[in-house]
Amino acid sequence: MSRVLSLLIAIVCYAIFFATFLYLIVFVGDLNLDPLRPATVDNGPVSTPLIAAAIDVALIALFGLQHSVMARQGFKRWWTRFVPSQIERSVYVLAASIALIILFLGWRPITPIVWSVNPIMHPILNDVIWLIFWTGWATVLITTFLINHFELFGLQQAWLHARNRQAAKPELHQPLFYKWVAHPLYAGFFLAFWAAPEMTAGHLLLAAGMSTFMLIAIRYEEHDLISLFGDDYRRYRASVGGLVPRFRPSGKG
Repeated sequence: MSRVLSLLIAIVCYAIFFATFLYLIVFVGDLNLDPLRPATVDNGPVSTPLIAAAIDVALIALFGLQHSVMARQGFKRWWTRFVPSQIERSVYVLAASIALIILFLGWRPITPIVWSVNPIMHPILNDVIWLIFWTGWATVLITTFLINHFELFGLQQAWLHARNRQAAKPELHQPLFYKWVAHPLYAGFFLAFWAAPEMTAGHLLLAAGMSTFMLIAIRYEEHDLISLFGDDYRRYRASVGGLVPRFRPSGKG
């Protein structure tokens, strides 16, 4: 595959990912973008609660399996026998985007309300919940740049290939959030999925399902990081929180 074609594929995959990521915010937040009124976690085709739950669980499982399988080192070694290494990450990002798009299209709302915060009666609490929601997404986006946004989503690999350059050897860094929490990306998603002024049964299912996937993914990710960095990562992991920050003292008292 030519260098130009590899870079073009990476750019297209990134563009699809970025559009999908933006729509994910709309979907999870059930944002009413009048007059479009897009499909969201609480707006879509109607089914009976039992059928809707079965469909939604299958969609979450599809997304989780795609992420869990394709992210494993053994799969990557097999996969790069068919897909050039410089676009392997881009193809992974594209597959993740497709899995999310399938979830968007197939999702069935489950309307019973688990909890609801009336914005008129409790405006401060309502605003705090929305602040947590947007803080979660901001944390996700900022974290991608802390760990190299363009490498994470495949652009750097194709760019270096186009320039006939090799990527630097991975190093263990602890920038910003990583000084206190080992998985700020997942922590941001937890905030975003659970911060809802009105939590329907469907939204609760989505939040619980994605949270389960993330807890499983963390175990696999930490195993990969230990394989890569060894005792350095073990010591780092012991010194910070997992999803909840653990603030280390700046010096002796």
